[in-house]
Amino acid sequence: MNTITIEVGDTRIETPNAILARHVLEQATGLVPRAPEPFACTVETMRLTPTPGIGEFWSGQGGIYAGLMRGENGHPDYHLVVSPAERGEAEAITWGSAGKSEPGATNEWDGLANTRALAESEHSHPAAEWAAGLEINGHRDFYLPSRRELRLCWVNAPELFAEKWYWSSTQYSPNDAWLQDFGDGYQTTIHKFSELRARAVRRVLSTSTL
Repeated sequence: MNTITIEVGDTRIETPNAILARHVLEQATGLVPRAPEPFACTVETMRLTPTPGIGEFWSGQGGIYAGLMRGENGHPDYHLVVSPAERGEAEAITWGSAGKSEPGATNEWDGLANTRALAESEHSHPAAEWAAGLEINGHRDFYLPSRRELRLCWVNAPELFAEKWYWSSTQYSPNDAWLQDFGDGYQTTIHKFSELRARAVRRVLSTSTL
């Protein structure tokens, strides 16, 4: 029987159990998946990538680490990555299609699902379409964050943003959508034809079960 040897710092583990060995590596180094296709977050392709400190650039992941988001409705937790401002921020863009309801874009947590619904809608949604069309560091799965994802950004790394209003991908009503103020942390809604800032994000799944 083959034995797998793992050394993490001063700790040495020998085990024939490949699953256990993988879990130990996940816990120690941050085993994360890559998502090569737009809107795809998959665990099929794995690589060892240490998770950086909050507010630090995450090498190979297309941006700055903003923290861990809780997965909702049975979905796994995930790491939120904020795009670099020079490539992933729009200074003046509309949410779009005021007066048109988008029932697929009302999720307070899942900006990826919201963005997918808006980008695939028959109506125009400039902010979401812009975010979905970005390619940074080889990644093409950026999206417009939900209101809860923007709240995480405000709590953990507000210095990454200008002290301005930013669109979320979360619709409030046919005429209004949610936004986040990075000046004082306030959230409110505003008419979809308003021109505000937008910042793209992407996610990296947290696969550790320990």
